[in-house]
Amino acid sequence: MRVGAGSAGRRVAQVALLVGVLAGCSGAAEEGDSEESASPSARTSGAAGTSVSSGGTIGAAGSACELPVTFDTAKNWKAEAVEAPLRQGPVTLACEIDAKPAGNIGFLRVWAAKSGDGDARSVLRAFVAGEDGASKEKYATFTSGGLTGVEVEYLYTSELLEETKKERALAVVTPDGPVVLHLGGLDTEEHEEMLPAYELAKRTLRTA
Repeated sequence: MRVGAGSAGRRVAQVALLVGVLAGCSGAAEEGDSEESASPSARTSGAAGTSVSSGGTIGAAGSACELPVTFDTAKNWKAEAVEAPLRQGPVTLACEIDAKPAGNIGFLRVWAAKSGDGDARSVLRAFVAGEDGASKEKYATFTSGGLTGVEVEYLYTSELLEETKKERALAVVTPDGPVVLHLGGLDTEEHEEMLPAYELAKRTLRTA
């Protein structure tokens, strides 16, 4: 769904909820693990057949969000550091990258911790377990820039909106602590349209 199209009352309410509340901080049932590797490409294509170009790199000192990792953000997506103490599982929200300037409704959010025990898989499991309404998780490994991580695709059901949508997240562990990248979206359609931005971030992920 592209921003600017006419919306029914229910979707307007959904947008207000998404923009006004930092959603996604809320156990999880497990469906099984699978193993696969990330496949690099110059431009990343998503389920909707779209592609995305890099709009710059964040994570390094002096960038919009200083993080334990660096990665490319999609063109026109706007990154902003977050100081609110919002915690999910073992990590705290550190950065939001807003898709609205690029024409979608949703965020790529970065969660991090100064330190912590456990590998990427245990960090990601704990993160998903912290989101009430998550189910049907499918885990996979990936490698990028010398980092080995784990990602998960799952369904999130909102009791308030009575809707189920796809969400996705990945986790890596760095010398400065674990990092989780999470892609939500207003609904599954928005989520799939934003997947190229998520894949770009995963493909370019490096230790800062």
